[in-house]
Amino acid sequence: MKLSILDQSPKSTGSTSKEALEASLNLAQLGDDLGYTRYWIAEHHDLNGLSCPAPDIMLSMIGSKTDRIRIGSGAVLLPHYKPFNVAERFNLLATLFPNRIDLGIGRAPGGSAEASIALSGNFLENVRQVPEDLDDLKSFFAGSFSKENMYSKIAPTPVPEISPQIWLLGTSEKSGQLAVEKQLPYTFGHFMSEANGPEIVKKYKNDIHDDDILNNQPPIIAVSVICAETTEKAQNLALSALGWSILGEKEYDGVPSIDEVNRHTFTQEEKDTMAKQRKNMIIGNPKEVKEQLEHLQDFYQTDEFMIITITHDYDARRKSYKLLAHEIL
Repeated sequence: MKLSILDQSPKSTGSTSKEALEASLNLAQLGDDLGYTRYWIAEHHDLNGLSCPAPDIMLSMIGSKTDRIRIGSGAVLLPHYKPFNVAERFNLLATLFPNRIDLGIGRAPGGSAEASIALSGNFLENVRQVPEDLDDLKSFFAGSFSKENMYSKIAPTPVPEISPQIWLLGTSEKSGQLAVEKQLPYTFGHFMSEANGPEIVKKYKNDIHDDDILNNQPPIIAVSVICAETTEKAQNLALSALGWSILGEKEYDGVPSIDEVNRHTFTQEEKDTMAKQRKNMIIGNPKEVKEQLEHLQDFYQTDEFMIITITHDYDARRKSYKLLAHEIL
């Protein structure tokens, strides 16, 4: 089983965005030391508590402070950008950090309607354009535009010896179908989907036509994990992520502490929602987490999990990744 890291660069209450971004850098370095396969950082815009709007900028810093781990976006939100712009930025990263760059692509807005309009205008129209934009993006990296296409006259320089690896990220059957259509490796967000993930991934595997993709880049499953020395401690740490998902900006300017969550009086509806979300997480001591991941591995028939861990305490987050690595890697 391979393990990778998905980081939303969450800011905790009482801390600053600078501290959150520094914690992300430290987490990538830790993943590099522990033998994690990849570190991907997410893109969000004007969302209180999520600190990274520009994965490529963070990746330039992270690449310079790590040696082995593959680094990438989880994801660049393509509706906000022209493919040439994305290709230039990730070719630059791939030139600086050869054979280490992943380009995860998503279609979500990553923020409010107002933020989307400020970024790129008509977001829904841009989403409809994503299939064609993916074609252009692939062609820019491969240099494969026909001579009749005006883009054949330009290149997203610098052009690296090894192009970034494009991944399509999603949480629905539609995203899996798009990955098949574009012959791209696929990452499924189990942690944020209520869909039947194993069926979606199975259909992707059955429908994709390029055997090299499945042989070299089988699907990755992104899972929410909280690991601690004891089950009780892990369950307690998970309260911060669960409370934040329910209360969000209504109550806090970042991930709340356990004490802040415990002081809040939740409605029955909120309690029910938290219980439902808890079932979609893997929480426990190292042995329990390993067993649950192995169980999920049987369902998805995958060999790589991308772990997202959100705690109020950055040290507890690092400890969670350490315990998991020592148990599995």
